[in-house]
Amino acid sequence: MEFAKESIGLKQAVLDFKNLKSLMHGNPGFQEVLHSLDVSYSEKCDFIDKVLDADFSNEFKQFLRLLLEKNRLDRIGDIADYVRVAYSHLGETEAILRTSFPLDLSLIRKIKEKLEQKFNRAFRFYIDLDGRLLGGVQVIIGNTIIDGTVRRRLEDLKEKLLTIRV
Repeated sequence: MEFAKESIGLKQAVLDFKNLKSLMHGNPGFQEVLHSLDVSYSEKCDFIDKVLDADFSNEFKQFLRLLLEKNRLDRIGDIADYVRVAYSHLGETEAILRTSFPLDLSLIRKIKEKLEQKFNRAFRFYIDLDGRLLGGVQVIIGNTIIDGTVRRRLEDLKEKLLTIRV
C-alpha cells in the first residue's frame, strides 16, 4: 500500500481491491482459472490482463502477477478484506471519542492532533455522547482505550481506598 500511495494513490488502490472483491464474488470462474493447475503461469498472466483490462491500474495487475508467481494468489481475498478495513477511509484510522457532554470543535481538534502526534497516524473521529461517563473523555482506537473519564478516576480512587489499611 505504501508503493500504491506513491504510484497510483491510495484511493485508486482501495478502489482496485474493492472492484476485484466484487469481481471474485460475482464470477467464481475467475478464481477457478487462476487456481487451476491446468492453466500455465503465462496464460494466467494473459487472463489477468484481459479480464482486468482498463478497469484496473497496471500496478494492481502487476501485484496480482507477483502473487501468482509466489503462489500466494489464494490469499487475495484476505488481502482485499484487510485493505478494505484498514484503508477504507484513505489512511485514516477510525476512533470513537466518548464524552458525557458535547465538546467544542476546537477541543476535539486538539485531542485529535495530540493523538495523531502520539500514534503517528491520521484519525477519523466519531463522537459518542454517553452520560454514564460523568465527565471527561474516553477514546477508543481499535483495541486501545484511553480513558480520561471521571467515572474511571472514581473507580481508581475507590480501588486505592479499598487497598489502604487503616
